Amino acid sequence: MTMKDGTLALVGDVGGTNARFALAAWSDGRFALAQQKSFPAETHPTFLGAVRDYLEAQAVRPDYAVLAVAGPVRNGEIDLTNSPWRVSESELESLGLMQARLINDFEALAWGAPGVSEAHLASLGGPDAGDPNCTVAVLGPGTGFGVSALVRDGRGGEIAMPGEGGHVCFAPGDPIEDEILRILRRRYDRVSIERLICGPGLLNMHRALAEIEGRETSADDPAEITRQALEDWRSPCGATLARFCAILGAVSGDVALTTGARGGVYIAGGIAPRILDFLKASPFRERFERKGRFADYMKAIPTKVILDKHAALLGAARALERITT
Repeated sequence: MTMKDGTLALVGDVGGTNARFALAAWSDGRFALAQQKSFPAETHPTFLGAVRDYLEAQAVRPDYAVLAVAGPVRNGEIDLTNSPWRVSESELESLGLMQARLINDFEALAWGAPGVSEAHLASLGGPDAGDPNCTVAVLGPGTGFGVSALVRDGRGGEIAMPGEGGHVCFAPGDPIEDEILRILRRRYDRVSIERLICGPGLLNMHRALAEIEGRETSADDPAEITRQALEDWRSPCGATLARFCAILGAVSGDVALTTGARGGVYIAGGIAPRILDFLKASPFRERFERKGRFADYMKAIPTKVILDKHAALLGAARALERITT
């Protein structure tokens, strides 16, 4: 659609744990966010109720909505992968919206990532910038594991690619990871990346490493594992988090190869910013580049962590420009 000054939209970023909403107003060729609100999703019984409560608290009502959601959108509906929340575009429009659109949360991040300022990015290695005419990939762990890419055609055209790359099979990179896979196969018929590289996955990995090393562990909280790891990098929890970062690097490199992301790889999600110093010192970049004959190809790709909590909201606003009425 053609944006007019004054166009107002509801934008959202809804995951398995937290929800963020804002109003996006179009002015002078760009969207600006206002009335931002973030809250735990569990504080509202339903998705529609959370949106209704947010809208009723606003002095002005938007005509449009683009909500980024953690899971695959099918026929205008979402049943969140790691949450009991579900909603449809038609239900959202029943709140008085002229048009509502649901998009995958990492699709929104793909739209938003290239617009994040350098002040809100942290480098994990590689050059300062990638090829501006090439695809960028966005991925990362939180409650689950998301993957997307902003595909560029080299002539100014762009399209964000929604997907569920977190559910592809986990590929071990060394004998220890072979054993992790063997152990997890006892519990899961099929071991995906998300069984390891996300909050709950960190606990899976910690327990598997304890079994490999023949030691007991009473850990039952990913946040506690992370806390202990950051306090003592040489502890068993530190070893778990280091392995987590190494596998994240390997997966990031696989996604870069798959999508041809010579424009750069952005790590999003709630975990990476919290462990940033640890992540920088970890084997992340070494495993990212360790791609055999394509090592030189990988060295030319920058890897950065998105620190801006509103990147998906900005991406959702940018996606509004592609909605046709």
